[in-house]
Amino acid sequence: MDVILLSRLQFAVTVFFHFVFVPLTLGLSMLLVVMEGLYLKTGNEQYKRMAKFWGRLFLINFALGVVTGITLEFQFGTNWAQYSAYVGDIFGSLLAIEATLAFFLESTFIAVWHFGWEKVSKRVHFFAICAVAFAGNISALWIILANGWMQNPVGYAIANGRAELADFLTVLSNPFAWSQYFHVILACWLLGGFFVLGVSAWHLLRKSEQDFFGRSFRIASVFSLAAILLLLAHGHHHGTVVARIQPAKLAAMEAHWETGSNVPLYLLTLPDEKNRRNYFEWLPVPGALSFLAHGSFSAEVTGLKDAAARDFAEFVKNTGYSPEKEVATLPDGQVVKSPLTAETAIPPVLLTFLSFRTMVGLGTLFLAIAVLAFIVRNDPLRFPRFAKALPWCIPLPYVCIMTGWMLAEVGRQPWIVYRLMTTAQAISPVPASNVALSLAAFVVVYSLLGSVAVYLLCRYARKGPAPV
Repeated sequence: MDVILLSRLQFAVTVFFHFVFVPLTLGLSMLLVVMEGLYLKTGNEQYKRMAKFWGRLFLINFALGVVTGITLEFQFGTNWAQYSAYVGDIFGSLLAIEATLAFFLESTFIAVWHFGWEKVSKRVHFFAICAVAFAGNISALWIILANGWMQNPVGYAIANGRAELADFLTVLSNPFAWSQYFHVILACWLLGGFFVLGVSAWHLLRKSEQDFFGRSFRIASVFSLAAILLLLAHGHHHGTVVARIQPAKLAAMEAHWETGSNVPLYLLTLPDEKNRRNYFEWLPVPGALSFLAHGSFSAEVTGLKDAAARDFAEFVKNTGYSPEKEVATLPDGQVVKSPLTAETAIPPVLLTFLSFRTMVGLGTLFLAIAVLAFIVRNDPLRFPRFAKALPWCIPLPYVCIMTGWMLAEVGRQPWIVYRLMTTAQAISPVPASNVALSLAAFVVVYSLLGSVAVYLLCRYARKGPAPV
């Protein structure tokens, strides 16, 4: 058993499962602000009922997100102790701010909002849900600032054999992190909109609470269309940021092996990772990759071979690394090495390539769904087949978000901190059998929690709002 692979799998299981709940929390919180804002403005009791109904689903999702998130941070001390020791001065400060500021602010105002109906004024109650939405989205900001630092380490200095915080403002203004943050947040908002669309369509098809779910559908259709338009526009911008800061990741996304100018974008291609080429390259769009990456059809796009060599050279310059250096000797006698060279410092190309294609393909589908939902917003049953399909579309944004994160993390390999620390160097010196046992336990427990989450959300979503 490979302790590095097992540790990566365990972290992937815990973080992916936790992030199942995060997007819906962020997306629904924004929709609750809209619904309760309409209630405050119009005094229409339907909007109050909407805030209570969708708020109940929000609370179920939030509670399970908290439970799964608590165990996640312990991973850094159990499986990734070398990482924590080397960069904890920077990474830990960002997580601490998220926990002590944003999370507690969110939790406090959730209590005010949930228990404050009829006990505080409408304006105070509306302020509470605004604070919840703000704190939730700011909480995500601190997490992504931490992840963005791993993608683009800035504001640090190597001292005492570790990376130490040198300029906190530089860390806060990390351009990669901010671009990544807006991309993630817009995707979460879109998921919230699709969730409301799907549940509303399910009830409308059954002639249940027509006015209530008709209003919910209209709000979600406008919200979803705005979210997907912003997301697609920002996706292009984020691609240019990746091309500038992480050229190897961009090259892996497009299976682009050799540096060149006026590089075409192939609509159909498949990477041959072993031989460092593509099996086939069909339907080229001349200069499209150069334009998408750098805004010019004649721009030079770094190939994966050259990008990996530059990353490795920068890594050696930063750390004095040599391929023969041992990383760790584990208690069971296993010697873990990181046989990294200029030729092997490339990410898993096929998985990165397919993740990117899946994310872009689903994003295009979401645009079509959002446009059609907006067109039929006043009569969703005009196209009954479309209404029947909407509940089945709810899982698709989850898939899209997870493939996006897979692209972000797998495409960064072999680095856990880009050009500063490899994933192999970051593991804890523990036996592989211990990691395998804890991984199995996490899978079992999280499967049970996932079943509870799906059951509760489906039960209360089908139940509908409380009667007038």
